[in-house]
Amino acid sequence: MHPRPPQPRSSRIMRSAVLFLCFGFFAHFAVAQSAPASAVPQHGAALDLLAGSTLNRFDTFIRGRGLNTDPAHVFTVADGILHVSGQEMGYVITKQPYTRFYLRAEFKWGTGTFGERAGQARDSGILYCVQGEPKVWPRSVEFQIKEGETGDFWLTDGAAITGADGKRVTGPPGSALNIGHIDKGPQQNVVGFCNTTGEFEKPHGEWNLLELVEDGNVVHQYVNGHLANVGTDPFPTEGKILFQSEGAEIYYRNLQVAPLR
Repeated sequence: MHPRPPQPRSSRIMRSAVLFLCFGFFAHFAVAQSAPASAVPQHGAALDLLAGSTLNRFDTFIRGRGLNTDPAHVFTVADGILHVSGQEMGYVITKQPYTRFYLRAEFKWGTGTFGERAGQARDSGILYCVQGEPKVWPRSVEFQIKEGETGDFWLTDGAAITGADGKRVTGPPGSALNIGHIDKGPQQNVVGFCNTTGEFEKPHGEWNLLELVEDGNVVHQYVNGHLANVGTDPFPTEGKILFQSEGAEIYYRNLQVAPLR
């Protein structure tokens, strides 16, 4: 066997360059494949809903107590974090309505579950385009926050949306209907549940990023950068935004809303 003649220096450089480019391509491809799917459109300046660590931009509503009566301090704010005890059913709701907006919020679960939801999967939600009288729960589209189900739609009290499958879903008067999130697996209604299929939520105790884009024609809901749900022709398309107390302790921070351009 004859020894292989040495390659010219230019050939060695060319081969190294090709290998480097190939490696760079596949590395870029791998990053692209794992990159978040959220696509937030152009928007105006964001409004910090918890500015000054106060609830000045909100009203409170608690079932059986009414507006702005919270003797048990179900809702408190400190250091820019909203603590929701979950011990009574109700919500904080923005004083101002919004339409065509981008909403950004972070949440993490506390420990307790209470009342009719004691021992069940921790449950909360962000209801938007809220209309009608204060009650549990008003007409709205919901960005569901629930162990194993975060990213679902709920359509409440006449609210409606057309899901990705083309089916129109309208919440009955005084009740609600659900559209599960993308790739949703089977649910178990037990505290601490984590789905083995299509789970977007991080492990218990970690902060999760939620993003909502409501442009009047299409609604996108993102969980930790992943597209969780999309719907078209929403009704209503304008209203207030609320954050629930629904039998589970939860924390919120970085609550920001911005108008779309």
